[in-house]
Amino acid sequence: MNTRNSMHLLRKATASALLATLLLVGCGGEKPETMLSSAKAFLAKNDHKAAAIQLKNALQQDPQLPEARFLLAKALLEGGDPTGAEVELRKAQNLNYPADQVTPLLARTMLMLGQPEKVTEELAKVQLTTPEAKADLQTSVGQAYLMQGKEEQAAAAYAAAVVAQPGHAPALLGEARLKAGRGDLPGALALLDSALEKQPRLYDAWQLKGDLFAAQGDAAAATNAYRKALEIKPDYLPAHSAIVRILLAEGKLDDAGKQIEVLKQIAPNHPQTQYLRAMLAYQQKDYAAARDAILLHLKVVPESPLGLQLAGLIEYDSQAFPQAEAYLLKALPRTPPLSIARRVLIASYLRNAQPSKALGVLEPVLDKIDKDSNMLALAGQVFLQNGQVDKAGTYFAKATALDPKNPAKRTSLAMVNMAKGDSDVAFRDLEQVAAADTGSRADLALIAAHLQRREFDQALKAIAVLEKKQPDNPLTHNLRGTALLGKRDAAAARKSFEKALALNPAYFPAAANLANLDLNEKKPEDARKRFESVLEKDPKNVQAFMALAQLRAKAGGTTAEIATLIGKAVTANPTDPAPRLALIGLYLGKKETKSALSAAQEAVAALPERPEILDAAGRAQQAAEDYNQALATYGKMAALQPNSPLPYLRMAEIQVAAKNKDAALQNLQKALQVKPDSLEAQRGIMLLDLDAGRSKEALEVAREVQKQRPKEAIGYLFEGDAHAAKKAWVEAAAAYRVGLKEAPSADLAVKLHTALLAGGNTAEADKFAETWLKEHAKDNRFRLYLAEMSGARKDYAGAARQYRILLEAQPENPVVLNNMAWVAGQLKDPKAIEYAEKANKLAPDQPALLDTLAVLLMDKGDAARALGLFKKALELAPQASQIRLNYARALIKAGKNSEARSELDQLAKLGDKFPAQAEVAQLLKGL
Repeated sequence: MNTRNSMHLLRKATASALLATLLLVGCGGEKPETMLSSAKAFLAKNDHKAAAIQLKNALQQDPQLPEARFLLAKALLEGGDPTGAEVELRKAQNLNYPADQVTPLLARTMLMLGQPEKVTEELAKVQLTTPEAKADLQTSVGQAYLMQGKEEQAAAAYAAAVVAQPGHAPALLGEARLKAGRGDLPGALALLDSALEKQPRLYDAWQLKGDLFAAQGDAAAATNAYRKALEIKPDYLPAHSAIVRILLAEGKLDDAGKQIEVLKQIAPNHPQTQYLRAMLAYQQKDYAAARDAILLHLKVVPESPLGLQLAGLIEYDSQAFPQAEAYLLKALPRTPPLSIARRVLIASYLRNAQPSKALGVLEPVLDKIDKDSNMLALAGQVFLQNGQVDKAGTYFAKATALDPKNPAKRTSLAMVNMAKGDSDVAFRDLEQVAAADTGSRADLALIAAHLQRREFDQALKAIAVLEKKQPDNPLTHNLRGTALLGKRDAAAARKSFEKALALNPAYFPAAANLANLDLNEKKPEDARKRFESVLEKDPKNVQAFMALAQLRAKAGGTTAEIATLIGKAVTANPTDPAPRLALIGLYLGKKETKSALSAAQEAVAALPERPEILDAAGRAQQAAEDYNQALATYGKMAALQPNSPLPYLRMAEIQVAAKNKDAALQNLQKALQVKPDSLEAQRGIMLLDLDAGRSKEALEVAREVQKQRPKEAIGYLFEGDAHAAKKAWVEAAAAYRVGLKEAPSADLAVKLHTALLAGGNTAEADKFAETWLKEHAKDNRFRLYLAEMSGARKDYAGAARQYRILLEAQPENPVVLNNMAWVAGQLKDPKAIEYAEKANKLAPDQPALLDTLAVLLMDKGDAARALGLFKKALELAPQASQIRLNYARALIKAGKNSEARSELDQLAKLGDKFPAQAEVAQLLKGL
C-alpha cells in the first residue's frame, strides 16, 4: 500500500471515530426516561419510525427497561416488522412486563408472522386478568384456530372473548367470519350490520363486509365497503390491500399500481405492501421485480403461505422449476387443499418428468375434485404419465363431461384411447381437435403419436398443419427434422434443425440434434462448437454445459476435465441442483469419494433444503463409510419430506451396511408409518426377519402385502417359503385374470403371463400367450415381452419367431434388430451380423448395440474389429460390467491375457455389486 493511500485511510478512520464519539456525547445528554416519554408522544402521533429511534436510544443506555421493550415492539409491529416485534415482546416477557399487555400483542404478532399453530400451542391456555386482555387474546386464538381449519375450537374461543367482554367487536367479527366460512353469508352480514349499528366507525367491520361482498362476486359493493373503512382509518392497511387485489383481479394494472403507491406512503416496508408489489409485477410479467418484492416479503414473514405460493408461481413462470418446487412444497401444508400451490406443483413435476412425485401431491385431494374439471384433467395427466391408463381415462372422461367443449381435455382423452390401442378413434379425435383449435396441444399430441409409431410421413403432414399456426416456433422445425431423420434423410433434417436455430440461436434441442449429426459424420469439433454457440447466446444454459461435459467424456477426457465443465454449469446456475448432482455422480462413479464429499458439501451449503441434494450427499457419505454423518443428512431430508418414506429407506440401508439391523428395522417401520403400502419397506422388514430367523413374522408381513395389494405379483416376497411363494403367484394370476376381463391391456397381459410362469404353470402361460396374440395380433408390446422371455428361457427359436413378426411391423426399430441379432447368433443364423450392423447404423454409439455386434464378430473370428467395438462401448459406458466381462472373454480368446486380467481385476473389485463373480474368478484362475 502506498503512503498516500495509507494517510487517506488513517484520516478516514480518525474521522469515523470522532463522529462516533460525538454521537455518543449527543446521546448522553438525554436520560432514558426522557426518551421514553418522547417515544410515547411520537406513538400518539402514529410516527412509528421516530418512536422506534427514541426507544432504541433509551435501550442502548438501559437494556433492562421493560416498558421500552414493549413500546418498541408496538412501534415495530405498526411499522411492518413483526419479526423484530416478536423479539422485543419476548424480551419484555423476560423482564416481567405485565402479561395482560404483552400476551395479546404477542398473539397478534405471531398471526402476522403466519404462525397460527404457535399461537394455539403456546398461548391458548394463558390466563390473563383484565377483561380487555382476555377478550383480545381469545379473539386472536379464535383467528388462529380458524386459520388451521378448526372451526369448533375457533367458535369456542370467540365465545370466550365475548363472555370476557360483552360486545367485543373483534370477537363479533370473528363469529361473522365463522358464519361466512360455513356459507351463511346473510347471517354474517346481519351480524356485521348489527355491530355497525352500535359502532358505525368500526372500520374492521366494514373491511369484513367488503370481504363478504367480494366472496359473492360483487366487486363494486366490496370496494365501497373498503373505502368506508378508509374514511374512518385512512392508514388501514387491509382495506388498501383489498382494493389493490380487486383491481388486480379485474386486470386494472395501472389503477392497482397507483393504489400501491398510496400504500407505499403509508407502510413502505410492510410485508403486505411487498406482497402486493410482487403480485402486480407478476401480472405484468416482470418476474425480476416480482422476485425482488416477494423476497422482501418473505424476509419478514418467511412462513407466509400466500407469499410462498406466489414465490413458487414466479419461479415456475420464470422456468426456474427447482426453486419453484422448494417454495411450493413449503406452501402446500399451509394453503387450502385445492390451492394454486398444489396445482402448480403437480404441473411442475409433470413438466419435469417426475410423475411419481406429481401423484404423491395429487392423491391427498382425489376425493375433493369431482366438480373441478381442471383438477380432474390434471389428475388424468398424472395417472397417464404414471402408466395407469384406465384411471387416466376415467378422470379425463369426467373432466370432459364437465367441460365438453374444452379442446385440451378432448386431446387428453384421445391420448388415453391411443394408449388403450384404439388408435383409429384416437387419431380421428386428435385431427378434429387440431383442426378446430387455434392452440397447439392437439397438434403436438398427434405428431408425437405418429413419431412414436414411426409413421413419419403422417407426422410430416401434421407438422405442416402446425407450421401454419406457429411458423416462427423453433419447435415446429425441430419436429420436422426429427421426422426427416426417421426417414433417414439426414441432409433435409439438418436444414430443419438449422432453421430452428436461425429462429432461436439458443434453442438447445436443435443444437443437440445437429451435434449428433456432426458426431455421426465423425466431426466432434463441429459438435462442440454447436454447444459453445448456444452458450454465447445463453451463458447460463445448463444443458449446453452438460452436453460439453458428455462430449469430453466420450473423447476420453479425464475426470478433472469433465468436472471443470460441470463446474462451469454450477457457477453459472448456483441454485440449479442438476449440475451439482451430476458432479457428485461423476465422482462417485469414478470412485473418487473425497471429491464426491467435497462437491456434496458445497451443494448442501448452497441448497440446504433440496431433498435430492441431501440424498446425493448421503450417498457420498455412505460411500466414504461415514455412516453417522450420512444418517444425520437423511434425518434432515426426512424433516424436509415428512410424507416420503425414502429417507427412512436410505437410513435403513446404511444401518444394514453398518450391521445395526435393529436400527434398520426401526427405520423401515417409520417408512411404513409414512407410507403404509411401501413395498420396499415391507420387503426390507421381511428380509430382516428372515435373516434373524423370524420366518413366521416374515410370512405375516408378506401375507399383509398380499391383502393390501391383491393385484400385485408379490410372490418373490415369500423367499423363505417356496410353497407360499408359488401360492402367492397363483393368487396374483387369478387377480390379473379378473383385471383383464374388466379392462384388457398389454400391461395386465404381461403381468398375468409373468405370474403364471412364476407359479409353475408354464403350459397355461403358453396357452394364454397364444390366445392373447390371436385376439390382439397388433399388440407389439406383449409380443416384445414374449420374445424377451423366450430368450431368457433359452427358447431361441420361439424368440426368433416373435422378433421376425415384430420386424415386419417395425423394420427399422434398432432395439428389435439388436435383440434379433443376439437370438440369431445363438441359432447360428448367418444373418445375425446383418441385423446387428443395421441396428448400429440406425442408433450409432449405443453401448448395448455395440456389445452385441462385437460378440457376434468375435464368434465369426473378426477379433480386431470386435475388440475395437468393445473398447468403444466401454468408453461410452465405463460402468457397464457385463460389457466389460464380454470384453475380457474376447481378450482371452484373442490371446491378450494381461489385458484380460486388467479388466477382470476391475470386475473382481466390485464384489457383490456384480453378480457374475464366480465366472470372473474362474477366468482369472485360468490365466
